[in-house]
Amino acid sequence: MNLSFSSSDISVGALFGFVIVLTIVEMYFSYQHDKNLYTKKDTWTNIYLMTCAVIINLGMKTATFFLLDYCYQFRLFQIQNIWIYWIVLVLAQDFLYWFLHTVGHYVRFFWAMHVTHHSSEHFNLTTGFRSTVFEPLYRVFFYLPLAFMGFSAMDILFAYLITQIYGNLVHTQEIGKLHPWFEYIFVTPSHHRVHHASNVRYLDKNMGMVLILWDRWFGTFQEELPEDAIKYGLTTQPKDTGPINIIFHEFIALKADVKKAPTFMDKLKYIFNPPGWSHDGSTKVAKIMQQELLESEQKNKAENFNEEQTKLSSAV
Repeated sequence: MNLSFSSSDISVGALFGFVIVLTIVEMYFSYQHDKNLYTKKDTWTNIYLMTCAVIINLGMKTATFFLLDYCYQFRLFQIQNIWIYWIVLVLAQDFLYWFLHTVGHYVRFFWAMHVTHHSSEHFNLTTGFRSTVFEPLYRVFFYLPLAFMGFSAMDILFAYLITQIYGNLVHTQEIGKLHPWFEYIFVTPSHHRVHHASNVRYLDKNMGMVLILWDRWFGTFQEELPEDAIKYGLTTQPKDTGPINIIFHEFIALKADVKKAPTFMDKLKYIFNPPGWSHDGSTKVAKIMQQELLESEQKNKAENFNEEQTKLSSAV
């Protein structure tokens, strides 16, 4: 039996190997310098969630390929120039990932699946492996436009793998802010630290995988601020972090909220509105909390300014 590997197979394998080596190096220096970036339980949970996602991914791989390949038959146009083809594919795929990711934060049903990726109170390269377990079941539907745009199924999947590897590399605290031009265009570790924060200011921000431009253009960008130190994890951490509850805890909470909703429309709103929405106002969505934070800061700033003016007047 002959086993042959294409150049793309070798490239992807080498890049994944590179990520694993970097992870081991970061882990080593974390323990050597007592930085506490890793804990055994958290790291094993990350590996467990990645394994679950890989199993579902493998189960969906054939269906994903054939659905993309089927839609490719109905492509609206075909880009002939190979350089333009790959540039447009990567840009379009990255934008569609931004949209997929944004839906995962603003629609509670999808948040119930995506929440696993945010449930760690640590942030390191293995956090990138803490997968959205059920994403392979629906991700392909967000990438169908690429097939209609004339990109082959194999190329779409390859582009996704490459951008996913980049997305894994920004899960680190070891790299500070990079050069301003790079920070303006690309997703950086600083941007992604914000994305994983549970601070009110940082909720639902910086959704991009490779380019941060989508967030800048569509209003989901937030810079990492030294005066607002990042706290990782969820606004409310699950008490049970066992292998079953870590995947299903938000579905359980969603089911309870739907059950207590007084009307059918309220039940639908619990499912499709952003996380935090409640029919009685007992909990709030991130945008409302961020508006309240902004108003509070503006009020404090005005009060401090008035106090300074009063002191100056008294001194005169």
